[in-house]
Amino acid sequence: MILHSLDTLYDRLRNDPAYRVAPSGYSLQKVSFKVVLTPTGTLLAIQDAREPSRGTLRPKQILVPGHAKSTGSGLNPCLLWDNSGYMLGYKADDKAPQRTRQSFSAFREKHVALEAEIGASAFSALCRFLESWDPASAPEHPVLADAARTGFGVFQIQGEARYVHDDPSVSAWWDAQREAESGGGEMGHCLVSGEERLLARLHPKIKGVAGAQSAGAAIVSFNDDAYESYGKRQSYNAPVSKDVSVRYVTALNALLDGPMRRKHRFTLGDTTVAFWTEQPTWTEDIFLPFVSEGSALLDDPASQDEGVRQKLASFLQALREGREAYGAIENAPDQTPFFLLGLAPNAARIAIRFFHRGTLAELLDNLRRHHCDIRVAPQPAAGKRAADPEFPPVWLLLRQAARDSKEIPPILSGPLLRAIFTGSRYPDALYAAVIRRIGADATVNYARACVITGILNRNLKKGVSMSLDLARTDPAYRLGRLFAALEKTQKDALGESLNKTIRDSFYSAASATPGSVFPRLLRTYQHHLAKLEGGHRVNREKLIQEILAPLGAFSAHLDLSGQGLFAIGYYHQTRDFYTKREDTDAG
Repeated sequence: MILHSLDTLYDRLRNDPAYRVAPSGYSLQKVSFKVVLTPTGTLLAIQDAREPSRGTLRPKQILVPGHAKSTGSGLNPCLLWDNSGYMLGYKADDKAPQRTRQSFSAFREKHVALEAEIGASAFSALCRFLESWDPASAPEHPVLADAARTGFGVFQIQGEARYVHDDPSVSAWWDAQREAESGGGEMGHCLVSGEERLLARLHPKIKGVAGAQSAGAAIVSFNDDAYESYGKRQSYNAPVSKDVSVRYVTALNALLDGPMRRKHRFTLGDTTVAFWTEQPTWTEDIFLPFVSEGSALLDDPASQDEGVRQKLASFLQALREGREAYGAIENAPDQTPFFLLGLAPNAARIAIRFFHRGTLAELLDNLRRHHCDIRVAPQPAAGKRAADPEFPPVWLLLRQAARDSKEIPPILSGPLLRAIFTGSRYPDALYAAVIRRIGADATVNYARACVITGILNRNLKKGVSMSLDLARTDPAYRLGRLFAALEKTQKDALGESLNKTIRDSFYSAASATPGSVFPRLLRTYQHHLAKLEGGHRVNREKLIQEILAPLGAFSAHLDLSGQGLFAIGYYHQTRDFYTKREDTDAG
């Protein structure tokens, strides 16, 4: 299913110039320098081919024949492009000079041997250069010390705009060579196309997966007898034709590492997520920024054209109102299929974390359900602290499960995304992790309240409101409100700048074993209440009595569900204390 979806995507991207998808037999490589030669093969200059981007120089993506070599492939020079070690026999800070010299010799011998067969004047000029080039003179060209570290190189003839590998004679030879080579190898039924085709022994490398090898890694790969069966070795265990292997890898690389990657790729923890649709649609222009940045996308006028921005505004308004998300955007639900693929590094391979297929109508409606389920009144901006996002992005929700972003459990990102996009249960492990974090640092912030509210609403059907619910009588919710009121009384009596409040000292115990903590806190509360003045003291006492009224004895223990309600009660009451009122005193 995954390879078939990517193989189909290749045809769509191939017809869209924005993606610059390479045809079969070619690849887009990051080129950072070019060797410019005279028509007779004399070196004219070695120039920096990088382009300025966001204040720095970045390699330029150029279409070249063939693909990048896998590690451990021996001496295997590319045709008319490669790294500086192969092309010039030189590497900055070279730790294996003998290997570099052998690489250059292999590169020179390969091209000189093909000169007569290719028969192009530009190619002959290159051969004359390789025969006369002395690698010892490479340090005289300072561009190699910087540019050659970050990408490959190509050749160009003086006065020509094209590169040597783009010469018509070279391209014709390369295509004919590939056609001839397709007659050899093992034939079999391709699992993707179902046709009898030449099978790929090794699949091309996939780039752009965070944490994977920079040279690329594979999804389909077998390198040990333990993984092989029925006498099939290497990738013949999963028979895919050479043509399809190039197509699916090219399409995936266009999403992960191509010029349009910001539109199709984002990361959650250690998982790199690719998103695409079967047909071009406006949703691709807003989906990933929306997931990763929330409504902040509207604040960047340069990020989208006006039509897309208006659709995004309508989409967000639909989420605010809790109605179907597509109603304000299209006349009818969009049944265009969308795909979501989660990838994670695994040594020299790539692990599939999750794969989901659905329709855009389902996606938009499930996003609406997600934001309705997790919706909590945000805390107002205060001092240097910015206002909370109205639509918290996925990464922010995951971030609440760990002390540091690097410690986010890798098993959470896939289930959370699946819950959001399919409307299924949120992962219970996320809820437990957030409750543990609150117990450890006694902090109930907006994002944590969103996670807890979502799981209480969707998984446990608790019907939690987005703000303070005075009519709710659940003991756990009331105890959370009570704890917030006791803390606020302490602050009002002793000052907001206390180094340590009852929250810092007692939150974890109060939320888990309220019966052993609240009697002590109520005794301390009486001393704090006595320091308040006039109507403020009366209003606070009324509030405490109102909270305590439905409660009998304090519960000895609260389970995880109760601890979540305690946290929400605490958050709602605390936020209510700091919400400005025009007609009433702060209680």
